[in-house]
Amino acid sequence: MSIEEFEEQPTGTGSADPSSLPLFTTPETPRHGAPPSAARGRRRGAFTLDGGRADAQDRSGGEPGDSRRPSTNVVPLQTRDVRWAGEHGWTPADLDWALVASLRQQAADRLSQEGNPVGEEDREAQQERGRAIIVELLRREATEALRAGGAVWDVATQDALARAVYDAVFGLGRLQPLVDDPDVENIMIFGHDSVFVELTGGRQVPAPAVAESDQELVDFLSFVASRSEVNARPFSPSHPSLDLRLDGGARLAAQAWVTPRPQVNIRRHRLREVSLEDLVDLDMLTPLAASFLAAVIRSGRSVVVSGDQNAGKTTMVRGLCNEIPRNEVIGTFETEYELHLHQMPERHPYVHAYEARPGSGEVGPDGRQAGEYTLEEALRSSFRMNLNRQIVGEVRGPEVEAMLTAMSSGAGSISTTHARNAVGALGKLVQAIMKSGHHATHDYAKLALADSIDVIAHVTRHVQSLPDGTSRVTRYLSEIITVAPGEEYRGWATTHVFKAEPGALFARAHVLPDDYRDLARFGFDLAAYAAEQEQGGTS
Repeated sequence: MSIEEFEEQPTGTGSADPSSLPLFTTPETPRHGAPPSAARGRRRGAFTLDGGRADAQDRSGGEPGDSRRPSTNVVPLQTRDVRWAGEHGWTPADLDWALVASLRQQAADRLSQEGNPVGEEDREAQQERGRAIIVELLRREATEALRAGGAVWDVATQDALARAVYDAVFGLGRLQPLVDDPDVENIMIFGHDSVFVELTGGRQVPAPAVAESDQELVDFLSFVASRSEVNARPFSPSHPSLDLRLDGGARLAAQAWVTPRPQVNIRRHRLREVSLEDLVDLDMLTPLAASFLAAVIRSGRSVVVSGDQNAGKTTMVRGLCNEIPRNEVIGTFETEYELHLHQMPERHPYVHAYEARPGSGEVGPDGRQAGEYTLEEALRSSFRMNLNRQIVGEVRGPEVEAMLTAMSSGAGSISTTHARNAVGALGKLVQAIMKSGHHATHDYAKLALADSIDVIAHVTRHVQSLPDGTSRVTRYLSEIITVAPGEEYRGWATTHVFKAEPGALFARAHVLPDDYRDLARFGFDLAAYAAEQEQGGTS
C-alpha cells in the first residue's frame, strides 16, 4: 500500500508520555467483550514511500489471533534457523537504528507539544497523529537522502523503518515484532545481542538484537517497569529482579546487576480460551482423564496443577476453569495477571480479578513499602464480594498462605506450583509454608495441606533428542493423585488415580478412592474408568 495508507492502518496501543525514554508502551489490552484476536497485537502491513502498491498481509499467514491452527503436541525442535526471522517479518538487524532513534525523538518531541493523552479516545487520536508525523518525517528523510546522492530506499527498508519508528514511539520498540508474532511462545534474551525465540511446539531460532547495548536494554526494561499503565514495578540496582505482565497478556521476567548481562524471558500465552476437550485434541491428556478432572472441578474440590517450567501448567488451569459453571462468581488472585478470566466474559461473566502490587520507596514503621498490596489483603477484601470460588494463581513461595486461605475458605480453588512430580509438589508447598512464618512447623504444614488440597494434576514437558540432531517437545498429563489426611491426622495419604507408566505419554486409570465415586454425579465415566483399570491390570 502507499505511504498515505499507513496512516489508516489499525492502531495498536495506548501510549505513555512520548517525551521520555525511547520505548513507550506495551500492546493494548482488549476492551471488555473484545474477541480473543484483540490480544494478539497489531496487524502489520507493508507500505511504500514512492506511491507504489504492495498487498497488505499478515506476516503469520493467518489471522493474528488464530491460536487454533492445525498443530500437534509433538513438534520438531531445531536450535538454529537463520532464515526464519526474515520469513516472518522481524525487523532486520542491519537497520539504521541511529536514524530510527533520531526519527523517534523528533516524532516524540512533536507529540509531546500537543499534550498527553487522557483516556482511550485521546490515545487513539495521538496514535493517528503519530502516524501522520512518521510519514512526514520519512518523506523528508528520503528526499534529503536523494539530494545528497544517496540510494533510493527499497520497499523492505521503507517498511522496516516505518515499523521501527512507530514501535519505538508506541510499542515495545525492537521487541514489538517478536511479541506480535503469533508463532512465538517464548522470547529469551541473554544480553542485547543474544536473542532467541521458542516457537509454538518448541523449535528455537535466533532473533535480531533488541538494543544497541546492554545499558540501552536495561534502560528500556526500567522504563517499561516504571511507566506501565497497568501495574508499575521497580527495576533498579536496589530491585534487580522484575516480574511484569505486559498489556497484551504476555509475562516478562528480567534480572540485571546481579547477572553477567541483563537477561529477560517473555512468555506469550498462546492458548487463552481453552477447554479440556481442546487439550485432549492436542494430545495432552486422555478423554477419560479430562472427564475425571472436569468432574472434580464441578464437584467443588480444590486442585493444584504442578509441573516443570514451561510444562503447560497455566494452560491446564485455564482448561480446568472452563469447567466452572457459568453462573458462579469467581475471584482470581495473582502476583501478575496470567489467567485473564476477567477478559473472557462469554465464558466467565462474573469475575473479580485481583493483582498484587509491590511497594516502592522507603520502608515504613510497619515494615512495608508504600503502596504495597498483597494477595492476603486482596483475599480479605474479597470476602465481601459474594464469591463462589477463590482461585490463587502461581505459588512460588509466600503465595502459599493465600492459597491455603482460599482453599480453606470456600470450594473448588485452583493453584499452580513448580515441582518434579505430584508428591514432590506437596513437599515443595511444605517448604513454602515453613518459610512463610516462624509459627509454621513441619507437622502443621503437612496437616494444612492435607486438609486443603484434594487433587494434584502433574504435567510434564519432555524433550527427546533425535538422531538427525533435532528434538521433539511433548507436554502431557503424567499423573493425578488425590490427597487426604493421614492416619490420626498425621501427614497425608496420597493415591494415584491416573499414572503414566515408564515410557508412556498418557496417564491412565490406576486406583480410584471410594470417596471419589460420587464424581459420577458430575459427569465422570465410572464404567470407562473401570474398563481401563482392568485393561491395565490394576485392581
